[in-house]
Amino acid sequence: MANTTHTEVPGGAKSSGGFPAFRSETYPSQILWLVLAFGALYLVMSRVALPRMAAILDARHDRISSDLAAAAKLKADSDAALAAYEQALATAKAKAQAIASETRDRLQADADAKRKTVEAGLAAKLDAAEKTISADRTKAMTNVRGIAADAATAIVERLAGAAPSSAQVDAALSAVSK
Repeated sequence: MANTTHTEVPGGAKSSGGFPAFRSETYPSQILWLVLAFGALYLVMSRVALPRMAAILDARHDRISSDLAAAAKLKADSDAALAAYEQALATAKAKAQAIASETRDRLQADADAKRKTVEAGLAAKLDAAEKTISADRTKAMTNVRGIAADAATAIVERLAGAAPSSAQVDAALSAVSK
């Protein structure tokens, strides 16, 4: 294959002087078409496109404003609901504390009453036990003198070989017990 690229104009036509936009004889027609195209573009933009964009922007602005108003209303409603909830919670806490305090006081009063009853019963039993102990002590003390006299007599008789008289034993016990 041979290279068939050429630099001349096909068909033997001669070039008429370069790019048409740069030729000075076409300037008046180019300016006319520029004015007509710009005027048509201006009319289309000002009569059709710009009013539609303005309507879209206005609708968007109105929708955003209404959404912001609705959000503000919902925020106010949620703030009111939160305040009501906090008030209800505070009221419930106060009621719970009052019920707990009342129950604690009632249980404390019941416990105090039971404690007083038990203490009274124990005090009565203690008094009875002290009286019994005192009576037993008195009874034992009367018997102790007799037992001590008998033991002293038996010890002296065993050690000395003769039993002492009961007057001597009483005199010795009286001297020791003083």
